[in-house]
Amino acid sequence: MSDKAAIKNRLRSVLDPVVSLLARLGISPLAVTVSGLVVSLAGALAIARGSLLGGAIILVISGLCDTLDGSLARRTGKETKFGAFIDSTIDRITELAYFGALIVYYGARGEGGRLAVIFAIVAILGSFLTSYTRARAEGLGLECRVGLLERPERVAILALGLLIGGAALVVALGCLAVLTVVTSLQRVVHVYRLTAVKDRSA
Repeated sequence: MSDKAAIKNRLRSVLDPVVSLLARLGISPLAVTVSGLVVSLAGALAIARGSLLGGAIILVISGLCDTLDGSLARRTGKETKFGAFIDSTIDRITELAYFGALIVYYGARGEGGRLAVIFAIVAILGSFLTSYTRARAEGLGLECRVGLLERPERVAILALGLLIGGAALVVALGCLAVLTVVTSLQRVVHVYRLTAVKDRSA
């Protein structure tokens, strides 16, 4: 088992009592997913208004919702293709909202925030490319979970940067900008290798 999988399983075990409670209350996985979106938008608004610490705390809470909805779906036997689709779509909205809020936050600082704005824009593009390359590969019937940064790692880096603030947040955005692009390229190379083998055998 990979380190990432081990961490995910450990987090799920910690949240298991919460999942059990939600199941007993009859709360649907979709309700948890939508709640996570609402919480995320509130966090993005807090950041745009200058509350980085508040945005960080809310980001962590929305990340927990993202874990809870999948666990709840498995626990209640309500896993559906639409559920997976809407969950992935909302994840993209969440990332766009947070990076967009940071662009607003740093944009108000004029030239002092120019580098951070550039990092945030590249991080948006890299995050979307990371998700798109995986989705497109899976649409072709190929497994594509390789790469340095998946969404949990992106959320962790961004949350840490927001919690510390100052130069640390700019560094976090820079890391996200670089590593999301690298992850996208890793997935392109991975898919190329898989398809090259199939094309040669065909």
